[in-house]
Amino acid sequence: MLIASCSAAQSGDSAPASGDTPFAIEEKGTFDSPWAIAFAPGTQTLFITEKPGTMKFVDLASGRQGSVTGLPAVHNQGQGGLGDVAFLASESAPTVGRRTIYLTWADPGDGSASFAALGRGTLVCVEGGDCKIEGLTTIWRQQPAVSSPGHYSHKIAFSPDGEYLFLSSGERMQGAPAQALDNNLGKVLRLNLDGTPAEGNPFADHGGVAREIWSYGHRNLLGLQFDLDGQLWDLEHGPAGGDEINKIEPGNNYGWPVRSNGNDYSGADIPDHTPDDGFAQPAISWNPVIAPGDFIFYSGKLWPEWRNHALAAGMGRPPQGLVRVSLSDGEGKEEARYPFEKRLRDITEGDDGALYVIEDGPDGRLLRLTPAS
Repeated sequence: MLIASCSAAQSGDSAPASGDTPFAIEEKGTFDSPWAIAFAPGTQTLFITEKPGTMKFVDLASGRQGSVTGLPAVHNQGQGGLGDVAFLASESAPTVGRRTIYLTWADPGDGSASFAALGRGTLVCVEGGDCKIEGLTTIWRQQPAVSSPGHYSHKIAFSPDGEYLFLSSGERMQGAPAQALDNNLGKVLRLNLDGTPAEGNPFADHGGVAREIWSYGHRNLLGLQFDLDGQLWDLEHGPAGGDEINKIEPGNNYGWPVRSNGNDYSGADIPDHTPDDGFAQPAISWNPVIAPGDFIFYSGKLWPEWRNHALAAGMGRPPQGLVRVSLSDGEGKEEARYPFEKRLRDITEGDDGALYVIEDGPDGRLLRLTPAS
């Protein structure tokens, strides 16, 4: 019950879309429980991770699909499985089809407890053929491992200067570890590109795993993105209510599980945020939830009035679809909600400003969105 409530993503479809939509929609393929999508920089090739532990790609110029091998073993249970995929913007013109690739996944560990892992390898693609990952190495892991099937989070965001890797680490449905600095659960982390703790992190003087921590008091962060001005934000699942977007600043405590604008699944009250509670306040929160997947900050290329607005993939029901939010001075405002026929797990933007969204669940479709006019 907790897994279904947190993800709103494991069974069934919700009501059909209704009302006006600003989108012309083209289907670009169907995938097995897709979880994340990302373009290889400088290409029209979109890579799609699939939760059971497989990975595909689509060459949008030709429509050709292919597979990626060399993937890790994953713990495909509950919210666990193959997670995020990310590339270095600096490698927009890789040498002979080779580039660095980053992946996250739920690692089964010794079988008694699992953990989110981050790995780095070299993606090698043959023209007209498939791709493989060479030398995939685990460069970071959640500590401790936990016997829980949820709240891995494990989303990747590179700093605008390309120097650092920011990573979300969920609290694995444990609550209290999010408030402690002796573990990396319920945190946003700032790492070097090799997965080691970056210099200058706010809790470095604590030593140990605290050297990784940028912010804490988080629950299940399925979105982690820099806006067009270089500010970092997260998109986070609340419990029964209280989904939120947070402006992420170093050293901040965002309150989970002491404060939340939602309640416990049992119905027990969790005190809402108040201006004097000592915790960083969400920019915007939702009750009922939107059950967010990932989000982006839009360039404005095709919809100029949306420039630097957050576009969030929604997995709630009903309503569901894309949620558009403006953010200014640390405050958010929902501007619009665009319904879709099925839950949306992830979203990205092409070089031309077209949006790409992936549906959640078995037979999830990849959809290209352009202006309806």
